[in-house]
Amino acid sequence: MGLHKPIYHPMNDCGDHVVVVNTSEIALPGDEWKKRAYFHHTGYAGGASWTLAWQLHEKDPTMIMKKAIYRAMKGNLQRRHTMQRLHLFKDSDVPKEILENVTNHIRQPRRVPERLDLIDPMVVQEFPKLMDYPKDYILR
Repeated sequence: MGLHKPIYHPMNDCGDHVVVVNTSEIALPGDEWKKRAYFHHTGYAGGASWTLAWQLHEKDPTMIMKKAIYRAMKGNLQRRHTMQRLHLFKDSDVPKEILENVTNHIRQPRRVPERLDLIDPMVVQEFPKLMDYPKDYILR
């Protein structure tokens, strides 16, 4: 958001924006998808609702990332203006005019693992086995 610039001030618009791609590929630890709930209030009486993470992610793949960033920011009057400079995309399809202005790129910390249901069955079959179970072994 311009913190690296010598002219930075929280009230000053330095023109920097943050672009996040592939938000549909985020991961939560353990079974947080089933346990973590996100709060929303419509503003009307009785308008409070809690939505589980997996339901919110199905509805809008960018919302979990947006809520995490919003909560991590300092809770002052600048937070909403700063959030307007955040651009979230559920996949790598980013409009051309945004990609033309990207200058710095943060490397992905780790690659996204391939889903098991998308791997070719022949590749799975040819993968080296560490051991073979006995024929009378019962998997529980």
